[in-house]
Parts: sequence; structure tokens; C-alpha cells
Amino acid sequence: MNIYQAKQEIKNTVKAYLLRDNKGEFKIPEIRQRPVLLMGPPGVGKTQIMEQISEELNIGLVSYTITHHTRQSAVGLPIVEKKVYDGIERDVTKYTMSEIISGIYEYMEKTGKREGILFIDEINCVSETLMPMMLQFLQCKTFGNQKLPRKWIIVAAGNPSEYNKQVHELDVVTLDRVRLINIEPDLDAWKLYAVNKEIHRSILSYLDVKADNFYKVYSDVDGLKFVTARGWEDLSVLLKTYEELGFEITEDIIYEYLRDKDVAGDFLSFYDLYMKYRKDYEIELIMKGSVDATIYARLNNAEYDEKLILINLLLERLDRDFRDANNSEAELKKAKESGAEYDVSLELKSGVATEMASSNLDNTINFVEQAMDEGSMLIFITNLTLNENAALFLLNNTNKKYVEYAEKLLINSKRTKILNDLNK
Repeated sequence: MNIYQAKQEIKNTVKAYLLRDNKGEFKIPEIRQRPVLLMGPPGVGKTQIMEQISEELNIGLVSYTITHHTRQSAVGLPIVEKKVYDGIERDVTKYTMSEIISGIYEYMEKTGKREGILFIDEINCVSETLMPMMLQFLQCKTFGNQKLPRKWIIVAAGNPSEYNKQVHELDVVTLDRVRLINIEPDLDAWKLYAVNKEIHRSILSYLDVKADNFYKVYSDVDGLKFVTARGWEDLSVLLKTYEELGFEITEDIIYEYLRDKDVAGDFLSFYDLYMKYRKDYEIELIMKGSVDATIYARLNNAEYDEKLILINLLLERLDRDFRDANNSEAELKKAKESGAEYDVSLELKSGVATEMASSNLDNTINFVEQAMDEGSMLIFITNLTLNENAALFLLNNTNKKYVEYAEKLLINSKRTKILNDLNK
């Protein structure tokens, strides 16, 4: 299962576990509400999807990396109380409330959210002393003698043993009490996330060409090497910041994020090419529909990589227009709904932003149509469709050319799939 399939399954689970009947009782009794256990390699986005689920369902989220906890902080500190048994007063050991459970109560007090997810990461990598507590937690939803608050659902995550030497194998008793979801790295699923997180377009272009370098973890004579989705996303943030500051990007810097020398060097070469094409192709002139004939001649003999980079440069530029237009429209709508005195400047600002985005999109589609082939148009339209900023803009501002190509290429893609199936 890829990360987005897992996300949808967890959303469905949360909705099902919180559903109540007409008497106010859970449709699925709490004793049957198995914790969800996500098992997958590090850096594929397990933590990110939990944040998305919390936001989309408007419920709470309390997260812990359990390897940062001791037995005392997870279970609570021992305290001595007096108890009378058979008429004799005796000292009895009890425990204070777990830091993790108390953290949920503090979160509820702070936010007012009474429903939520307790997310425990690296659950199968804890110390020997804490492992029995984790098994008890998964099986009984308790830390020590403290039970998870009602309306809170457990989602745990762990790494397979091949990725972590500290992993403890879970026994069948535990596995038979959880919903185990195995996650595999999936570039297509990650790209859907990456486009809308505005991951640097050089990375998206590179992974379109070098998909095998999206995710890898292995060891050779030189030691452990790895490249993860988390590494690509963190590198993206650094690239944008360094570009803004005018700092040089070197192979050593990239290697800090992509811990494979071959991949780091290969990406640097591609990134340098991307930045070169950003200067060579005058994107603003393409947006205005004023393209020099030499550009068409160059693209006529260009390799696939060059065309792909140019498409991503165009998408990168259009995304700014869509975002500005959407924000201006939202600002205008908010002002109208607030009942504030009418501000004509907001109307003008929104109109200009919308007109610019529409005009730039028309000119870009015309350019791709004239300068490239249908395959390039398919890539352009597909990526445009995946972009939330573009989708929102096109929902409110119909573009005839986009609609025509989207419908045409959908038909062609279905035809291609049928032919491929017949060939197989």
C-alpha cells in the first residue's frame, strides 16, 4: 500500500471508530477498536499524513517518538500509598499519570478538541525495559494503570527490521490486536503530495527522469547509503532558501540530505542544468506570448530532459499566478462576507490577478502546443491538474483550451491503456 492509500484507510478508520448510534454508543465498541499500526521504511511520510488527517477531519493530534521516552515517563513514576488489607495497613506501590496520557489531557484543555489521534512513532524500536509497556499499550490501550481517554484513537508506526537494528519483532498476540498496514515507497503518490507542497521543481523534474533514485536504503563496502522522501522535501526547502540568499549549491550540501554520493552528484548536475534553462528560456516572455523564433528552433532539436525541465519551469511560474489570483479572490470574498465598507481596490486587485493568470495560462498552452509534442502537452496538463492552486483557479475561471486538452488527453490515455493491455 502506498502512503496515500494508507492515509485514506486511516481516515476511514477514524470516522468508523468515532461513529455513534442513536443511544450515543460507539458503533464499533472500544474493545473492538484495534489500534492502527503503520509499518514502513523511514522517511516515507508517515508523520506527515497524520498531520493532514488531523487537519482534514478537524480532530486533535498528539504525537510522540517513543524512543525519546524512558519507562518512567511513559508509565509514570512510582509512588507509595497506604492501603488496609484484612485490617492491616500496608505500603502499596502505585504510579503517577503517564506523561503521554497527561499530554493528551493538556492538549484537550488547550485546544478544546475532545476527539483525536495519539500517534506513537518508532514503537518497535524502544528499549528492552519499555517494550512490555508498548505491547500492553497496543493490546489494552493503557500506559501503566492509565487508560487512553475516550474518543482518542491509537495510530502507531514502526520500521521493518532491515532499516533499523534496534527493532523488536512483535509477537502474534500483539499483531492479532492491531490493524497492520504495510507501506511501500511510491513516487506517484509522493508526487501528488509534492506538487501541492511546492517541492522545488528541479526535484520533480529529476525524479521524472530518475525514478529509481526516489527512495533507496542499502549498504555496500563504504557503509550505509540512503535517499528518502523526507530527504528530498528537506532539500527542497534548503534550495529555495539558498537561491533567495544567493548561496552556492554544492555536492557536499546535497549529500547532507541525499546520503548517496552517486545520487547527490547526479542531482547536482541536473539542478545546474535546471538553473541554466531557467536563464536561457525567458519564461516571462513566454507568459506574455512574445516568444523568439530561436526558442522554437531550439526545442525542435531538444532532448526529452530539456523539454521536461522547461515544462516544470512553466508550471512553477504559473503556480505563482494561480496562488495570487486565489488569494485575492479569497480576500475579496472575506471582505464582502464581513459586511465591511465596500473597498473597490480589492475588486480591482482580484480582477487584475485573475486576468493575468488566465492570460498567462492561455499563452503557455499555446506555446506548448506550438513548440512541443503531444507527450509534452500530456505532462503539462497532467501536472496542472494535480496542482491544488491550479485546480481551484480553474474551478472558478474556466479555461476552454485546458478543458479541450484535458478531455482529449483523457480519451487518448484510455486508448493507450487498452492497447497496452492487448499487447500484454
